[in-house]
Amino acid sequence: MIRALLLLLCSRAVGTGRPPPPATPRLKLAFPELQTHHGLRVYELERSCCYDVLLLDEERGRLFVGAKNYLVSLSLDNISQQDRKIYWPAPVEWREECNWAGKDINTECMNFVKILHSYNRTHLYACGTGAFHPICAFVEVGQHIEDFVFKLDLQHAEDGKGKSPYDPQHVAASVLVGEELYSGVATDLMGRDFTIFRSLGPRPSIRTEQHDSRWLNEPKFVDVFWVPESENPDDDKIYFFFRETAVERPQGLGKTSFARIGQICRNDVGGQRSLVNKWTTFLKARLVCSVPGSDGVDTHFDELRDIFLLQTRDKRNPLVYAIFSTSSSVFQGSAVCVYTMADIRRAFLGPFAHKEGPSYQWVSYQARVPYPRPGMCPSKTFGTFSSTKDFPDEANTPHTFTCIAVDRVTAADGQYDVLFIGTDVGTVLKVVSVPKGSWHNMEELLLEELQVFQDLSPITSLQISSKRQQLYASSVTAVAQLPLHRCSIYGKACAECCLARDPYCAWDGNTCTRYVPNTKRRFRRQDVRNGDPSVLCSEDPQLGSVPQKKLYGVEGSSAFLECKPKSLQARVLWTYQHTSDAPKREVQLDERVVQMEQGILLRSVQHADAGLYLCHATEHGFTQPLLQLSLEVIGTQQAPGLAPFGTTEPAGPPGHKVWYQDFLQLVDHPPLGAMDKMCERLWSRGSPLARRRPLLPPPLSAKARPPKWRQSTELRKARSRRMHEAPRAERGPRNASPW
Repeated sequence: MIRALLLLLCSRAVGTGRPPPPATPRLKLAFPELQTHHGLRVYELERSCCYDVLLLDEERGRLFVGAKNYLVSLSLDNISQQDRKIYWPAPVEWREECNWAGKDINTECMNFVKILHSYNRTHLYACGTGAFHPICAFVEVGQHIEDFVFKLDLQHAEDGKGKSPYDPQHVAASVLVGEELYSGVATDLMGRDFTIFRSLGPRPSIRTEQHDSRWLNEPKFVDVFWVPESENPDDDKIYFFFRETAVERPQGLGKTSFARIGQICRNDVGGQRSLVNKWTTFLKARLVCSVPGSDGVDTHFDELRDIFLLQTRDKRNPLVYAIFSTSSSVFQGSAVCVYTMADIRRAFLGPFAHKEGPSYQWVSYQARVPYPRPGMCPSKTFGTFSSTKDFPDEANTPHTFTCIAVDRVTAADGQYDVLFIGTDVGTVLKVVSVPKGSWHNMEELLLEELQVFQDLSPITSLQISSKRQQLYASSVTAVAQLPLHRCSIYGKACAECCLARDPYCAWDGNTCTRYVPNTKRRFRRQDVRNGDPSVLCSEDPQLGSVPQKKLYGVEGSSAFLECKPKSLQARVLWTYQHTSDAPKREVQLDERVVQMEQGILLRSVQHADAGLYLCHATEHGFTQPLLQLSLEVIGTQQAPGLAPFGTTEPAGPPGHKVWYQDFLQLVDHPPLGAMDKMCERLWSRGSPLARRRPLLPPPLSAKARPPKWRQSTELRKARSRRMHEAPRAERGPRNASPW
């Protein structure tokens, strides 16, 4: 078994107590916002779907896409422009034969492209389902970026059996090494004969044993990689990642899925007698991704979903990032685990498992291990065998993560792995893994949750262009392109940029912008590991620079003080001052003062609530002011004039009805034809509304006006005539306009 470091966990318990708290992204951006402000581009074809295969070509600046009946070439700079398409349907007779076999002619009897690899400097190698008749062909793409060549060579098409699946619902995993294609695929129409197959190239084809559950038992292939093991190419191995029904499961538990990693030697040419054209170096081990429980029982994630191989300076020792889920009816969740090649190689050098004893259970094999050890490559590095033909004939796997891509980013304080994780609801999670003291003690920072597809289609593939700093995602319905970073969204202050802890971003003295190593800018400030603004940001946010707003509240009614920080991980704290020179105190929450997602709600406003409210955001031990609100409370017994700020005594005689109460009553229950009466009332009183121009409906024609409106108009005209006819002294000052 190969155990890993658990990096990220997203889980929930079903029907068994309280679920664990879900992971909260620091920022959550919806599809419209990403498309409008942050460079999201989407590409889709009419009458097509299922963009399962992405091939990123940095040299040509193209993104090659395999879809239903189409091969597409898109620009890496902008996938919405300069697209080139190849229509590649299945022949009519194949579609009819597929339909006769009981398949749907409109949904299944099509050519779904499942395999797409760079073959050489001028051609790609592509395979599709071909309406349950797998087919492969070469695609000419030119040698240089300026070569506008995209042409399918169907004259030299090949049988795709053992390379592409028959069924569009099946997934094939393959890698092209030199001129040889290594595939994990179903090789029959019914999808029952699964094999690890080597084809193309000058050497004979080799496969796993047919219909033998000890080799493969209902596998679901995920990915495959070629990893060199030493300076001698004879030691190179091909690693297959898949999940399968475990043959070593305990009796009585039904089907149990295990995650697996299988290895074969690249120079394996088959064995003797029963192993002619069969792998002689095939071994498999269990991938373990688990969480220790308080009761001593581990919770396992065995549904392997995706693999990303992160290359390091040593090509022989990449890091293996894996996405897992679980199909348990009690516990549901997803996880990311990371493995080292040293751990993987160590597992394949460990003890073997076999069935033994009266109950015929799987136990560790303790007898003599044959020489050469099973799984050893024929090489002068570790032995004297020059070919597998010389080997003796001894024989005895809230949302769910769907795929992953990892970018290694150089920051001011080191290198960090940024994980982009696709989900089954059309979102991409951006996560950075930060070491805390040692590599085995990691902290995962969930920076962003990005909705890249409007229809919430599951993400099927992710590709990263480090050169162009772009992320490419595919689903059943479309292909999306998005920048790897959005530094400006973090805020306009040094502290906000520092708290983001995004390895792509740094404070340059004026704004939060892209961090580029080896630049000569003196004011670059970045601290991904600690994210402490008090160390990097000397400027302390002054109260005068904090936005200010003024609110009015009516005594006895409710008032809402809105304040929402950009970071969803920040904790909001409110302080209160009765006057500007009074001491600050923290707002105490109770049944009347309620904390809500967008701010605090005062359910029944009192005169004592008037004053200054300051909203603070606390994140990662750092507190900064966000907003200052001035609340003025208007009493129900208050006179027409407003009370002075900070006082609780009414400005008019007791018992006098407040000017705005009639207006509020009109708004709540507007009787027909009462607006003119209300306006006349307010106009005749000494209310604040009498000092400003009233907002009245647009004038109606004389015929359309009700009689009361006509009477009011005649009265105003008469008053105006009397004012103009009166002497100047009787009219009052020149600036005493009723408006």
